Amino acid sequence: MHKKLQETIKKYEGYHVHFIETKKFKTIQFIVKFRSPLHRETITKRALLPYILEKGTVNYPTEKSFMRKLDDLYGASLSVDANKQGNHHIINFRLEIANEKFLPYSEGITEEALLLLQEVIFHPHIAGDCFPKEVVRREKITLKNEIEAITDDKVAFSNKRLIEEMCEKERFSIATNGYVEDLPFLNEHNMYTYYEQMLQDDRVDVYVLGDINAKEMEKKITHLFDQKKSISVPIVTEENVVKKEVKNITEIQQIHQAKLHIGYRTNCTLHDEAYAALLLFNGIFGTYPNSKLFQEVREKESLAYYATSRIESHKGLLIVMAGIEGAMSEKTKTIIFKQLEAMQQGDFTEEIVEETKRLYMNDLRETLDHPRGIVELLYQQTYVAHPWSIDTFMERISDVTKEEIVKVANQIELDTVYLLTNEAEVKQDA
Repeated sequence: MHKKLQETIKKYEGYHVHFIETKKFKTIQFIVKFRSPLHRETITKRALLPYILEKGTVNYPTEKSFMRKLDDLYGASLSVDANKQGNHHIINFRLEIANEKFLPYSEGITEEALLLLQEVIFHPHIAGDCFPKEVVRREKITLKNEIEAITDDKVAFSNKRLIEEMCEKERFSIATNGYVEDLPFLNEHNMYTYYEQMLQDDRVDVYVLGDINAKEMEKKITHLFDQKKSISVPIVTEENVVKKEVKNITEIQQIHQAKLHIGYRTNCTLHDEAYAALLLFNGIFGTYPNSKLFQEVREKESLAYYATSRIESHKGLLIVMAGIEGAMSEKTKTIIFKQLEAMQQGDFTEEIVEETKRLYMNDLRETLDHPRGIVELLYQQTYVAHPWSIDTFMERISDVTKEEIVKVANQIELDTVYLLTNEAEVKQDA
């Protein structure tokens, strides 16, 4: 059963702190998020920074000494990574520690852990006035391998290519992991200069989640992040997307299973009242085993090894993904298009609406069973003008009607069709 989560938000000069008090977990999570608008010029630097910052601090300059310190903190875990949300790029610092309440002889562990987190963010290992040259050189190789590995994951590669074509002149087309061609120009000096710029310019949100007392925790945490800087980082809204002819892109590789990815504009994001209806539309259309894509494309027609859809809630996109025999691409597209038409005509029952609500609520409760899931759900609200609580959101889902789902379905417009296949299947399909 879902219990209400109490989120207390404190605004300081330079950052927000979100205290989430819950007795569900025996650990305490500290998650610090640095957010900046996506820029092609800086994306590879931002993608590289987490790799560098994880490699040591002023007091723990080697991976070995850093890991030993984490072990001393009763096996604490600390990670740095980055991701893209809509038109923004987020660098995440995550620290999980055991709650002192449940450990003998552990007084002071929270303060020690917070000092380590502060070091990782604000006092990394440097050599003079820049990052260590060898660390930057090594991590550039790591990032290069990460970027190039996407070519081997054909689902991820096809999704990347679809977004590049679909959002060609929009920020969202910028790759989360950056670009290999940028790497030769990055060095220990310009990386450190950008790191200092990130500290100054990014919006910062600090999340503290666990069986805590918010007032007591506030005393421990606030002075560690007191950077005296502006937090007036604007939310980058959608560009004025010029309506264009539907793009059809076919690319050839030596692959066994073709990938058909179809991109739609939903004309609805998490900022909109219709967002809850859009989520349920997607559930009925292509998310769950009872969905139209699963039942019609995969089960009934046996045209796909998998057929599913997902919503990009910040950008307002619907992405359909199917693994198929390339020779069946035209037939598969036709059936997929028919499923959207069926949704737009209201060709689904009230029973499947209620069943999809139950399935979505189960997914939501599962998300709330994980500290990171709770934080990510709450963090979405930092983008919207009028934030809603998790309980309000659950109520919105429960109240969605079939008519609202049909209405939001009729806002959805086809934008781009991308097919990755092999030459033999292209000839066969022709």
